[in-house]
Amino acid sequence: MSSDPSKTSGTTKDTLGKVEEKIGDLTGLDSWKTSGQKRQAEGNVEHKQAQTQGYTEGTKDRVAGTFDKVTGSVTGDTSKEVSGDAQKEKGKVQQDVNSS
Repeated sequence: MSSDPSKTSGTTKDTLGKVEEKIGDLTGLDSWKTSGQKRQAEGNVEHKQAQTQGYTEGTKDRVAGTFDKVTGSVTGDTSKEVSGDAQKEKGKVQQDVNSS
């Protein structure tokens, strides 16, 4: 099992925590309520960590893509210029998907 944060796993934990907390509310069992709140918090943290990681990877792709595009342009290597532009756009999409 991977130790990398996952938006899907974080959302799942949050949802399960809400269900667990609701069960605690309905049954009057504080242990379930507290456990659910804890699971929700863990899920939210994991989701945010995954978003941050994805945004950072997008930033790296944009920087590397810009470098390759400029290098290709200066050296006349159109292939490198095009692949750099594609990597830069990929990074922008990663950032957009992982912002806020």
